[in-house]
Amino acid sequence: MIDTLELTAIPPEDEALRAEVRDFLAQTLDGLEPDARARSWMGYDAEFSRRLAERGWLGLTLPREHGGSARGHFARFVLSEELLAAGAPVSAHWIADRQSAPLILKYGTPAQQAFYLPRICRAEAFFCIGMSEPGSGSDLASIRTRAEPAAGGWRLNGSKIWTTNAHRSHYMIALVRTSGTAEDRHQGLSQFIVDLSLPGVSVRPIEDLAGDAHFSEVFFDNVALPADALIGAEGAGWAQVNAELGFERSGPERLYSSIALLQCWLTHCRGQDPDAGDRALLGGILSQMAVLRAMSLAIAGKLAAGLSPATEAALVKDLGTELEQAIPRLIGDALARRPDQPPPPPLLRTLAYLEQVAPTFSLRGGTREILRGIIARGLGLR
Repeated sequence: MIDTLELTAIPPEDEALRAEVRDFLAQTLDGLEPDARARSWMGYDAEFSRRLAERGWLGLTLPREHGGSARGHFARFVLSEELLAAGAPVSAHWIADRQSAPLILKYGTPAQQAFYLPRICRAEAFFCIGMSEPGSGSDLASIRTRAEPAAGGWRLNGSKIWTTNAHRSHYMIALVRTSGTAEDRHQGLSQFIVDLSLPGVSVRPIEDLAGDAHFSEVFFDNVALPADALIGAEGAGWAQVNAELGFERSGPERLYSSIALLQCWLTHCRGQDPDAGDRALLGGILSQMAVLRAMSLAIAGKLAAGLSPATEAALVKDLGTELEQAIPRLIGDALARRPDQPPPPPLLRTLAYLEQVAPTFSLRGGTREILRGIIARGLGLR
């Protein structure tokens, strides 16, 4: 069952991190156009990720012996919120830092932890997620990519799709079948760390409507994996991947995908003569965002308490992406209603970009239908 989400405050010692991060971003991102800021966690800049690493801001919650800063979930919430609100290009390290590292820390062997975690903290190892497959959509249990025992390890065959930054990543954590068939559903699934430079791995970027190519299809043709590529227990992949998705859905990033547009439109309104309709729209957006932020912060509190709020995270992710998708349409309608106040080109570029990519907001991290099924189960409705 879903638990109550309690109002939660960020501890002062973690809130103090905000000023330092904000000052760094103000200097580093000075002059970055709003349509570039709108790309944020799709914006790839390995050098920017390394600069964060130099400040100890990658692996923020990891133990010091693995290269982390041993901070808590609230510190990471502050850092993530500031990066996304500023439109920082975080895509290079985002998946490795957000979910691959915690997964390896929880399920990996000491040797895997010693090898991968310090490299993630130094922005030397970037990861992608190998879950979705052609023909499977969001039905992860139906995947067919297979790893079979072979001399000295495993032999991997199959493909993955919609794999963000696969063409720029060093590694993939892939959910594959190690026994049974797709009809066995949750049984027989395992996770592997796949070195994407291995022979037999090929990556084909997929261009989206906005002209970007951050998604990829990845093919595995008799890829020889070492025995220690298996992460966690063989056959335990379904439980492990659900824990990984909990990391993916529990942060504040499901609130801020359209924040650059909101900020740009607000600047435009301040330079014009906003009417009652503009004020009502802004008030409506900000009130929803404030509630969703409070809910997201409550989830951070549960994580800090050692809980696993999977249902609550799915709820906030679903509601958050609904607002993110609505903002471009609402602002576009507001601009069309005021032809006497033509918007500046940066605002129009930002609006055009987000109109094209907003449909993906409710796909990444689990489709709306999948999430609502999780919520229904959590509420005891199915």
